[in-house]
Amino acid sequence: MEKKNIDWASLGFGYMETDYSFVANYKDGKWDEGTLTSDHTVTLNECACVFQYAQTCFEGLKAYTTEDGRIVTFRPDLNAERMEDSAKRLKMPVYPKEKFIEAVKKVVKANAAYVPPFGSGATLYIRPYMMGTNAVIGVKPATEYQFRILVTPVGPYFKGGVRPLTVRLSDLDRAAPHGTGHIKAGLNYAMSLYNIVDAHEQGYDENIYLDAATHTTIEETGGANVLFVTKDGGVCTPKSDSILPSITRRSLMVVARDYLGLDAQERVISKDELDSFAECGLCGTAAVISPVGKIVDHGREICFPAGMTEMGPVTKKLYETLTGIQMGRIEAPEGWIVEIK
Repeated sequence: MEKKNIDWASLGFGYMETDYSFVANYKDGKWDEGTLTSDHTVTLNECACVFQYAQTCFEGLKAYTTEDGRIVTFRPDLNAERMEDSAKRLKMPVYPKEKFIEAVKKVVKANAAYVPPFGSGATLYIRPYMMGTNAVIGVKPATEYQFRILVTPVGPYFKGGVRPLTVRLSDLDRAAPHGTGHIKAGLNYAMSLYNIVDAHEQGYDENIYLDAATHTTIEETGGANVLFVTKDGGVCTPKSDSILPSITRRSLMVVARDYLGLDAQERVISKDELDSFAECGLCGTAAVISPVGKIVDHGREICFPAGMTEMGPVTKKLYETLTGIQMGRIEAPEGWIVEIK
């Protein structure tokens, strides 16, 4: 397969139209077979439920070219399962797991010429999403839906190399107790937009949200889970029912425990113990791990001993091991890597 004439090394983290998307429609209680389409526009009624009541959810994963030239994706079954949870919580029809994985394979294969070559630092970002499409004026779920997958080649999330971030503890809330923080709903991200713009204007890279009930325990940021490294080399992540179950974070915990032999715990983490950690990182599909050098709590600066100028040693091992698995340099646990044939 001849690759597109793209300057892979200069790609940013943005949208580039590719040859095909995937689309399937739900009507009269069932999904159609779905198909590839070269039409990247979506035409909907002005009263479509997605516009009126934000009935939409999405996913994010990547396709990679491995060192031996294969095109693979990483744990798409977990994306399918998480989208199923999102759909159920938003009263949307579930797009079946097997069909989800097959659609991912189909759209990546159709756009193989856009999958960046190994060693370029770039990947193919895959964005499945679903929305209520029929006109709804009363507050109720739609009866018709569309499931789509777009793909776009993207460069490294951090152009020019990784830079430790400065983040702040937020006064605003991302998700309510017993709300929708545990699913990947578009409305969660809409709620964070005001706060991320304000953070940037104040000189911060991100917001770390606290639990909405007491504002005493760490949850996550607007777009990533949080990971900490203890001073004795252990790894821990916050435990909460209103945190999105990041696939990257769950994979990193397996890497920490099974590949690096580290103590790895998911537990409630108080903001008062931030001073006790050696490293901090934000983890997600886009950047895998972004090191945090400093957390600011209303003027009080918590500077991590490792990570102020570069990625801390444990965070770096986690990053290198997981990306090694994704790129085929390190043997993956069974089922983690799905080849596109």
